[in-house]
Amino acid sequence: MIKQVKVKNISEAVYSLAEPIAQEIGLEIWDIRFVKEGPNKYLRIFIDSDSGITIDDCEKMSKAISNPLDELDPISCSYILEVCSPGIERELIKDKHFQKYIGSEIKIKFIRPKENDEKEITGELYNFDKDFITIKNSDGSLTNENRKNISHVNLTY
Repeated sequence: MIKQVKVKNISEAVYSLAEPIAQEIGLEIWDIRFVKEGPNKYLRIFIDSDSGITIDDCEKMSKAISNPLDELDPISCSYILEVCSPGIERELIKDKHFQKYIGSEIKIKFIRPKENDEKEITGELYNFDKDFITIKNSDGSLTNENRKNISHVNLTY
């Protein structure tokens, strides 16, 4: 039996529960988000695999996580559970995401436009660390962008 807990960080608690379940069925957890949209709250579990994600994968994960989530009860209000793919233009969030996609085309969106009114840039993910993301531009030059100034980084396909 899973012990009932109330936690401040719902995503971390759900990740701890979901990751071994996902691995057991051949999937990985890409991200977990607990969000309010209009009157509803959603617990979104984004799953991934090297072979892509199907509706069947989402259904398997949803069924596998449903009862353990009810037992853990990390969310004290009603919510809608959604298990889905991060999509082809997935957002890169964690270091493992950046590592996996070095050499891939990305789009960086800035929190505020840069001095030249640029709101986003596109290039090849060249490198990253805790402070900067480096992209290779089409002319081969490198640009370092401070992560503090970035709102989103997505793959482009």
